[in-house]
Amino acid sequence: MKTLWILPDQLSPTNAALALGVRRSDRVLLIESRSQGHFLRYHKKRLTLVFAAMRHFAETLRQEGWQVDYYPFEDTPDYAAGLKNHLAQFPGTRIFLAEPNDWPTTEVVRKLSSKFPLEAVPTVQFLLPRADFAQWASGKKHLVMENHYRRMRERTGYLMRDGQPEGGQWNLDHENRKTFRDWTKDGRPAPPPRQVFPPDALTREVMTAVVQEFSDHPGATDGFDYPVTRADALAALDDFVTYRLGRFGDYEDLIVEGQPSFFHSVLTPPLNLGLITPAECVETSIAAYRSGKVPLNSVEGFVRQIIGWREFINGVYWQRMPDYLEVNELGATRQLPDFFYTGKTDLRCLSETIRQVLDTGYNHHIQRLMVLGNFLLLTGIRPSEALRWFLEMYVDAWDWVMAANVLGMVLHADGGYMATKPYAAGSGYISKMSNHCENCRYKPSVKTGPEACPFNYLYWNFFDRHEARFEKNPRVAMPIRTWQKKSPTEQKAVRESAETFLNSLG
Repeated sequence: MKTLWILPDQLSPTNAALALGVRRSDRVLLIESRSQGHFLRYHKKRLTLVFAAMRHFAETLRQEGWQVDYYPFEDTPDYAAGLKNHLAQFPGTRIFLAEPNDWPTTEVVRKLSSKFPLEAVPTVQFLLPRADFAQWASGKKHLVMENHYRRMRERTGYLMRDGQPEGGQWNLDHENRKTFRDWTKDGRPAPPPRQVFPPDALTREVMTAVVQEFSDHPGATDGFDYPVTRADALAALDDFVTYRLGRFGDYEDLIVEGQPSFFHSVLTPPLNLGLITPAECVETSIAAYRSGKVPLNSVEGFVRQIIGWREFINGVYWQRMPDYLEVNELGATRQLPDFFYTGKTDLRCLSETIRQVLDTGYNHHIQRLMVLGNFLLLTGIRPSEALRWFLEMYVDAWDWVMAANVLGMVLHADGGYMATKPYAAGSGYISKMSNHCENCRYKPSVKTGPEACPFNYLYWNFFDRHEARFEKNPRVAMPIRTWQKKSPTEQKAVRESAETFLNSLG
């Protein structure tokens, strides 16, 4: 008899360990670790998602004929306790698991292996094996996602015809940058609401247990509506492709108050748990394009997020861990402001974005990068604190997801290893891509002083602080030259406004 241990973020029918087993003769093991739930102050909706998905996965396996041993967090302090109990019932069993998806769990499993008969097999949860990415990245001082993305297109054949990219271009990003004004001119087409999945009895049990055990964690379980089964995840994929993918490309960078998901898929919660696969997401969207239901710019943008960006950040993570968690090339030392846990700030874009994630555990990628991330970058928040917050707050957050996204993309803390420029912006970007500014007490047209949007002077203050580092970077040479051409009076006003605001953060 073999035991097949399924980790919390590997709830996939193609799990590499599950593939080793035989139904009705081998056993499947799932362990909810209470200590892992308390490792950080995870959002209650994230904990609900993970534990509810695990319990539903166990039920599905039982229905398929598997013998499942399950240890809920209410009775299980940690993985070691679950393994000990399991081996007491089934002495001599060999325990197989797919290699963990992140470094902390890898270290936990390594330590457990000295006490328990564990054997890890390579994961198949990603399209690109880690060794393949490592070979491609070897010796490179800087990685370029676009190069990786084109390589993935050629490797998989996705959106390719006769060895060439569909439509003659690799990247249609230039078509996917419609602004809020464009959306208004287009008649403000409202996205159909995403399909929601009200909690069933099993999920409600989890919600009650989460509130009792994790009462001091942020967020609430009320309103939980994410898919927690494979069937629901596939339904969510079909709902996105049918009703929102067609406009996704045009409006993927837009932020509209009252539209938390807008035309986005919101598929990363079940995707990062393994309930659906990257191939299923990509192939379903391409099939819709081939049948003429969605335009090329939308499907290319979505495919790029999956086989380009998602696979890229996973590769970067394994290429640079464990030292990657310590990077801080810009020397950022400021503490995270308290309002990141309350949303109580006069900056409308920040307050709306933070309140949304407190309520739902979700923001789309532009909110994360160009509102939250931009603020964290410009104000010099310590990378470890920013990373902790992202890991705590998002329902789709896992260590491999957030490390490279936050440290590399958002904060440029790795010195440009995975992003060729810092993603810094003044108020112009937010006012162009959202309707936040019209309801804000600050004025994006004012550059310095108490009425000015803080993003304006923080932007110039950022390049003032890091002028020497970035003046030879061609992608940010223009703002550096613009700063250098400002008069001493203008520069003084920027520095004074920035100092006043930064001091107000505590």
